[in-house]
Amino acid sequence: MLNIFSLANGRLFQEEIESLEELSKFQPIWVDLESPTLEEKRWVKQYYGLSIPEDAMDEDIEESARFYEEDNGDLHIRSDFLIADDEPRTVRVAFILNLVNESLKSHGVLFSIHDEDVPVFRLLRLRARRAPGLIEDAKEVLLKLFDADAEYSADTLEGIYDELEKSSKQVLSGEVTDTLAGEVLAAIARQEDLNGRIRRNMMDTRRAVSFMMRSRMLNAEQFDDARQILRDIESLDNHTAFLFDKINFLMDATVGFININQNKIIKIFSVASVALLPPTLIASIYGMNFRFMPEIDWQGGYPFALGLMVASALGPMWYFRKRGWLR
Repeated sequence: MLNIFSLANGRLFQEEIESLEELSKFQPIWVDLESPTLEEKRWVKQYYGLSIPEDAMDEDIEESARFYEEDNGDLHIRSDFLIADDEPRTVRVAFILNLVNESLKSHGVLFSIHDEDVPVFRLLRLRARRAPGLIEDAKEVLLKLFDADAEYSADTLEGIYDELEKSSKQVLSGEVTDTLAGEVLAAIARQEDLNGRIRRNMMDTRRAVSFMMRSRMLNAEQFDDARQILRDIESLDNHTAFLFDKINFLMDATVGFININQNKIIKIFSVASVALLPPTLIASIYGMNFRFMPEIDWQGGYPFALGLMVASALGPMWYFRKRGWLR
């Protein structure tokens, strides 16, 4: 899918391109390619003179090759964006910032290439349509994308707070069964994974914004915006660190309740084994080969032996109950 975004009255407007001829009708500041076909790549190369690298969306690209500037002045940035749905993951997006496009006689076109739709992109498009003057050029688009990425991560962190609050109420209720403990552990593990992805995503965004600041491509106002993004990311790092501590606490508390439940089971077996020792002793004595065996020589031998065994078992059980060991 090939979408172009142009400015009109300070607002960002989107157009989906389905042929090469349609490209000549617009002067975009942002060209977005989502899962581009070979034909769409050919249109971009033919009209804009831009060849999309084959490794643009590779996940195993070297870290040193994720941020660089070509001889013609094009800036290449490869950054990861978070998708926090049922299966949290990050999507690699390749940005190519052409600051001076000769074919359009314009100053700056941002090209973005990615495999699937990114929530941050939708958020920026919605804002740019509603807020006039939010975006002025291609550099502003890239900067606002990173700003929206930080805000999206902040919203996701709030969701983690809410989910951990639910797990915390379940754990601290005092009645944690093994089934509930398993559900809580699974929920906590999901939030821990998402929290880790947010932290990694923020680290990647920080590197990208720092690269833009070092490249001296930003004006004074944009430079201040970039510094504000870095401050926001730093505050998010503090939140992720706190959440890791909270997750560890809930993990330890849940595992502690599981151990308590297991100890209760072991205690029952221990009490039962101690309580059955006297009956076992009596049965062993009566089973010995005496010359005169009460079971045979005495008519009430068997009832007496059984009653004695029951009484010897009830005595320890009464004592254990009195001491509160059976609770």
